[in-house]
Amino acid sequence: MSIPVVLFDLDDTLFAHRDSVITGIGAHRRVLGGAFLAADDRAEAVRWHALEEEHYHRYLAGELTFAEQRRARARGFVEHFGVVLDDSEADAWFDAYFDEYQRAWQLHDDALPCLDALAGARFGVITNGELDFQLRKIESVGLRSRLEQVVASGEVGYAKPDPRIFNHACGLFGVASAQAAYVGDRLRTDAIGAAEAGLLGVWLDREGAASGPDLETAREAGVRVIRSLTELAAVLGY
Repeated sequence: MSIPVVLFDLDDTLFAHRDSVITGIGAHRRVLGGAFLAADDRAEAVRWHALEEEHYHRYLAGELTFAEQRRARARGFVEHFGVVLDDSEADAWFDAYFDEYQRAWQLHDDALPCLDALAGARFGVITNGELDFQLRKIESVGLRSRLEQVVASGEVGYAKPDPRIFNHACGLFGVASAQAAYVGDRLRTDAIGAAEAGLLGVWLDREGAASGPDLETAREAGVRVIRSLTELAAVLGY
């Protein structure tokens, strides 16, 4: 019997966030010019991604506000080039980057075919972030009409992998946790978090980067591992 409710992570699961980040920071550096442009493209993309991981998770932990984590990312990036930004300058720098990032917004190529293959399922998103911001992304890529519910940590007050956010989403659909699956690109935050809340956790390992211990951890948690969303329908019995 197929699972009736399928919930997804947003960034880097349905929405091509990291690809958009790489495109956005590259375009922003070209506008800035000078030393920013002379630096190595790959190294700077990796550095910007690391700053996002550090400061966005500080925001999720309650250490920074949403605006403060953006400023911290901007300051961390430019200090490498000997630049110091006050709050207003950091806001302006990040806004200029964000314009480029937003121009690059897109879904992963396998997102819509995956939803089409899950005919009859009810869909939702659980995302760590601010609801208004995440909805902007969802709407911009034409995904909103496909989703029955969008649950954001900034709205409910707790973030993945807290089981409450998964159970809250199941409650909105009126189903028991065992009647839902959750698909995400992070093993512990997404797939194991969902499994511990009673859902079927599915780890989307797009890069095939899973180590032997990762795969064993997933197996012990009852998590299924896929490399593409095109594999999901078969995993869920559709």
